[in-house]
Amino acid sequence: MSSARALAEGYALAEGYPDLSGLPVARRLHWGRWLAAGGILAGLAAIGRAFAEGQIEWAYVGRFLTVPVILHGIVNTMVMAVLAMGLGIVLGVVVAVMRLSPNPVLRAVASGYTWLFRGTPLILQLLLWFNLALVFPVIGIPGLWSARAVDVMTPFLAALLGLGINQGAYTSEVMRAGMLSVDAGQFEAAQAIGMGRLRSLRRIILPQAMRVVLPPLGNEFIGMVKATSLASVIQYPEVLHAAENIYYANSRVIELLIVAGLWYLLVVSILTPLQMLLERRFARGSAGAGR
Repeated sequence: MSSARALAEGYALAEGYPDLSGLPVARRLHWGRWLAAGGILAGLAAIGRAFAEGQIEWAYVGRFLTVPVILHGIVNTMVMAVLAMGLGIVLGVVVAVMRLSPNPVLRAVASGYTWLFRGTPLILQLLLWFNLALVFPVIGIPGLWSARAVDVMTPFLAALLGLGINQGAYTSEVMRAGMLSVDAGQFEAAQAIGMGRLRSLRRIILPQAMRVVLPPLGNEFIGMVKATSLASVIQYPEVLHAAENIYYANSRVIELLIVAGLWYLLVVSILTPLQMLLERRFARGSAGAGR
């Protein structure tokens, strides 16, 4: 370092420039950063003070955090999230394959499905499934089985169909992007050794696409956990619905909403590192495996 500095000084003197090596280095003051940090800290302090000094009975938060109805609600939330996400992934893979099919009818059906369920609000779809009996009073297979729709379309089934089918529309785009990321030569090589289209998708394309689709699918699952709260409008007993039933009785609205929020935060905090571990497992052997 000293030899390079001496060389630079000698060059400067040789060219007739003044020697500035002895002058002190002035550090730049980033006033914008300090002002932004101060504003953020002041805002956080004001919010914390409002919660600490507001009319919030924190004893109720601790009391209702582990009551059986809340614990049962969080179990129902996770069951619904897993089942609806599973249904969404199955539908997403099928629709993505249809979108990439050379058959124009399959492509049109898949595009219409994606357009319909991505273009309407999720809460509207839940309400439509729950009130399906107003359109189809009796559902079933003619001559084999039939039942009243009002008996079949329970809050659980309506929530599962609403959340799962809606999720399938978004997952199909994620899966399609993952399949398109695989080099076309992989599919051609599979055909060259005698593999059919479906077998090459299952054995060659989808395993490689998982490296691309897994991060967004993990985010979609975390979003699904929170989206189950919308099922409270059709009386599905998830954690937010349980909290609502309690604060309708004791009027402790903020306290019970904080309880539900803490449970959601806990679940997401557990799922996030699990998602990272799963991503690393599928990324083994790729260039970004250690990231």
